[in-house]
Amino acid sequence: MTARARAAALLGLILVGLCAALGPAGPAAAHAVVVATTPERDEVLGYAPREVLVTFSETIAVVPGRVQVLAPDGKRINVGDPEVRDSTMRITLRPADRPLGTYLVSYRVISADSHPVAGSFTFAAGAPSATPPLPAEADATPAGMLMPVAKYLGYLGLLLAVGPPLLTATLWPRRRSRRGATVMALIGLGLITAGTLGTWIGQAAQVVGVPVGRLSAADLRAVADTDVGVVLAVRLVLVGLAAALLPTVTRGTAGRWRTGALAAAGVAGLVTWPLAGHPIASPVPPVSIVLTTVHIAGVTVWLGGLLTLTVFLLRGTHRRVLARILPAWSRWATLAVAWLVTAGILQAAIELGRPSALWGSTYGRLLLGKAALLAGVLAIAAGQRRLVRRQVAASRPEWVTRAAGVELAVTAVVLALTAVLVQTPPGRAAGTTADGVTREGVAQSLTTDLFTLQFDIYPAVAGTTNSLHAYVYTPQAKELPVAEWTVTAALPEAGIEPITVDIFALEPHHGTAEMHFPVAGDWTLRVSARTSEIDRSTATTTVTIR
Repeated sequence: MTARARAAALLGLILVGLCAALGPAGPAAAHAVVVATTPERDEVLGYAPREVLVTFSETIAVVPGRVQVLAPDGKRINVGDPEVRDSTMRITLRPADRPLGTYLVSYRVISADSHPVAGSFTFAAGAPSATPPLPAEADATPAGMLMPVAKYLGYLGLLLAVGPPLLTATLWPRRRSRRGATVMALIGLGLITAGTLGTWIGQAAQVVGVPVGRLSAADLRAVADTDVGVVLAVRLVLVGLAAALLPTVTRGTAGRWRTGALAAAGVAGLVTWPLAGHPIASPVPPVSIVLTTVHIAGVTVWLGGLLTLTVFLLRGTHRRVLARILPAWSRWATLAVAWLVTAGILQAAIELGRPSALWGSTYGRLLLGKAALLAGVLAIAAGQRRLVRRQVAASRPEWVTRAAGVELAVTAVVLALTAVLVQTPPGRAAGTTADGVTREGVAQSLTTDLFTLQFDIYPAVAGTTNSLHAYVYTPQAKELPVAEWTVTAALPEAGIEPITVDIFALEPHHGTAEMHFPVAGDWTLRVSARTSEIDRSTATTTVTIR
């Protein structure tokens, strides 16, 4: 098999492993979670609040125009831009035209690790509305598959761009052609560029909340004003610098200055990955950034070097030359693996936060799978190093070639799991979502052309005595006296005709009654109120009786 064919086969294998992660991918997971809200989610207040507070698990930035609070009548009542202080967002509200009923809070913000976060919650004044307000429809996955594909291209590009320069500058035999290694490294830089541009476009789509095809030039330019935009721009500049320096290094004609400059650009480029991901939002960002950079460096040196060695050098190189190259490469690979394992364990401990998250969160379970596969790869690598030490490779290089092929095949799956991990909320965020308020019974807010009716039925259980309380207000939430009440309950599907309920007026706008529901089911409740000699209106709804 020719070097070109081996390269195509190995790259295809890695791509298949990476694409395996694309199958189950759904909407991009947000990495900041809501840990508290005021009012609480699903809380029923006795008044209409004048502000809403939303606290996240990490620092956030508001996407302009993407935070809103809808009143029970569906009108937007938030005033001005939300105020953000650290991880808490404060939304100021104006008085609602119809203040009684369910309020909807929806938001789209950017978390500290650059991932857009979108969500919503409700609360109520008086009682929940029978039909809560709905936000404007938004695409749940505006970037589609662009973001994961872009990340995969970037990781693959790193492997191709790091391995060839490393080996050609240190261990390359004088009589072997360097052209293929140069082409591979340039392809790697091209993939990094494509992945970075794809990430830029996907970031714009996720921030604005619209599909990629509907993005404007202004939307794309707006990414440059964000922290992740600056990081991506720096990465592109470093890729351009590396592309200018790389050919002379891989051809072996570069001096120390050019080689050192390429190495510096490479290290700086590696740092851009943690700066645009989980580490920037960890409890100890500087430590996490260093650990992730070391981890990525170890992976790219190990796998990038192994790929280059397998494709270009293991076949066609004299045995005596391999006997000098392989022991040196084995020592390098051992050191790189030590880097990635040590840094990976430390960073995993930071991202998990607590031992239970290792098996109690998606992030932890993916991490366990990655660790198991990595252990298998390291076992293969250890056997390969024993072959090298015994100098079996000097007489049977095909053994080393086969072991390297298996090593790359398994690590393709490891890379796939890694690509999924960077899109999964860290284990430290698992179980930290804001709690909601639970209620017994049924409470609703209904609106007619004449009044707003709020009622509650407790405990909403068949075969026992239930209490009903009903209140009538004007649309502006002023108490509205009722001259006559009429309340009926029916269960047509069970053949139960409307049962009239006697109402006792506790206050002019407040009526109460005892209700008996013989069987469970979805009962039709009709409440009619006459507020004057000629003004009468009826509200109808369905209540679930357990």
